[in-house]
Amino acid sequence: MKQRLATLRSSSRGLPLSWRRSLPLVTLLIGVLVFGVLGLGFFKTPSALAQSSQATAEAEGEIDLQRLQQAIDIVQSIYVEDVSKTDLIESAIEGMLSDLDPHSAYLSPEALTALTEGVSGNFGGLGIQIDMFQDVVRVIAPIDNTPAFRAGLKAGDLITELDGEPVFGKTLDEAVNIMRGEIGTEITLRVVREATGESFDVTIERGTIPEISVLSRLEADNVGFIRISNFSARTGAELDEAVDGLIRDAQTPLAGFIIDLRNNPGGALSGAIAVSDAFLDAGQIVSTRKRDGQVDQNFSARRGDITAGLPLVVLIDGGSASASEIVAAALQANGRAIIMGQRSFGKGSVQEIYRLGPDAGLKLTVARYYSPDGTSIQGVGVIPDIEVRPATIEYLDSEPAYREENLGNALSGDTATEEAETETKDEGEDEATEANAKEPSPTHGLEDRPELGEAIRPEFETTDEDGDGLSEQLLDYPLERAIDLIQALSLTKALND
Repeated sequence: MKQRLATLRSSSRGLPLSWRRSLPLVTLLIGVLVFGVLGLGFFKTPSALAQSSQATAEAEGEIDLQRLQQAIDIVQSIYVEDVSKTDLIESAIEGMLSDLDPHSAYLSPEALTALTEGVSGNFGGLGIQIDMFQDVVRVIAPIDNTPAFRAGLKAGDLITELDGEPVFGKTLDEAVNIMRGEIGTEITLRVVREATGESFDVTIERGTIPEISVLSRLEADNVGFIRISNFSARTGAELDEAVDGLIRDAQTPLAGFIIDLRNNPGGALSGAIAVSDAFLDAGQIVSTRKRDGQVDQNFSARRGDITAGLPLVVLIDGGSASASEIVAAALQANGRAIIMGQRSFGKGSVQEIYRLGPDAGLKLTVARYYSPDGTSIQGVGVIPDIEVRPATIEYLDSEPAYREENLGNALSGDTATEEAETETKDEGEDEATEANAKEPSPTHGLEDRPELGEAIRPEFETTDEDGDGLSEQLLDYPLERAIDLIQALSLTKALND
C-alpha cells in the first residue's frame, strides 16, 4: 500500500502545480459521480416509490383474488352438495359487507327493486324499521298505523323466529324478504320483549303502508300537537298544511307546538331538512363528512319560521332514528326547541346505493351526520334536555275532609252573585257541550281516514284493577309533560312582554 501511495505521489509530481492542487477535488467529484450511478438502484424518487407501492398492492390484490377463486373452485368441486358459483360469490360479498357496519349490505335483485322502486302490485309488508342485533332481528320502530303498529310491536323488540323458522343464520335482506308478501296474508313472529324478557308469538296480517307521514290535532285547546311518523319527500309540505290548519282552527291563540318524533325510524333526508328549516330562521341544519374528515355536504336554514317563534317542544325516544335525530339535533343546537323524552337511537350514518351489474347492488355507508355544534350523532344519539320516561298516572283520592262550608256557622257568600255565577256557568257548560257534540276537535290529515287518528291518540282509560278503590288513568305521560311545559313557556313569555 505504501509503495502504491509513493508511486501516485511521484507520478503526480510531474503535473503542473495548478493541476496538482485540483487533484483532490477532481478525485472527490469522480467518487460522488460513481457513488451516484451505483446508488440509483437503491434510492428512488417519490414518483418511483409511489409506482413501486402501487405495483406491490396490485400484486397482493392479485394474490388475494386468486385465493378467493381457489376457495370457490374447491367448494364447487368437493362440497357435499352442489352449489352455484353465483351463490358463492353473493355469499362472499354479503360476508364482506356484514363485517363493515349494520347498514352496509349486498342488495339482491329483489331487494334492489324493493328499495329503489318500492313494492308494487299485490304485495305488502308489516311496517317496521329493523336491523340485525346479535343474529336476530331488532325492531328500531314500528311505523304509525301499520300492521306491526296495530299488533303492538315496540321499539327494542327482538324477533327470533319467522313463521316458526329461526332468524339465526339469516341476513337482514333474507329476513325482510320473508316478512314481505301478498297483502292479506299472515306471518307469525316469535318476539322477545327486551324491556321485560317476555317471549310471545304474534300473528300479523300483511298490509299496505300508509303514505301519510304527518298527523295533527289540538291539545288542551291551545297547544298544537304534530305527529311525524316517518320522513318522505312530501313531509315538509304536509307539515305546512298541518300548522296552517291548527292555527286556523284554534279558538284562542296557540301557546306553542309539540313535535312528536317518538318511534320515527327516519326516511328521506330531504324531509328532515324541510322540517328543520320550517322552524328555523337561520343556522346550520346538518353536515356530512366522509372518511377524510372533510365536510362533504352542508345544509343551512333559510329565513322564515312557520310558527312565528312560538315555543316548541320535540318528543323523542329510543325509536327515534336517522332523519328524526337530524331534526331534533338541529332544533336543539340552534336553541329553537326543548328536547324532551329519552335518548334517541343513534344512527348518524349516510348510505348510498351502488349498482353491481344490471340487477344487483351495494348499500354502503359513506359518511357520518354531524349536528350544527359539530357533534356526531352516530352511536350517541340525541340527549334530551329534559328526560321523561313513559309512566302510568294514578290519581289519589285526596279530597279534604272539611272545607270552609263544612264548618259550623260558616258565612255564606254573596247570594245574588253566587246565583248569577251558577246560572252563567250552567248556560256556558250547556253551550260548550252542544258545540262539542256538533263540531268535534279536528285531526288534520285524517279527514278521509278517521281510524288512523285513533291509533295515535293517548289512551285515557280509567281502571281500578287492583281493587284499592283508587282511580288509575293510563295516558301518554311524556305528552302531558310536554303540554304543561308549552303552557308554562307561553305564560312566562306573556308575563315578560
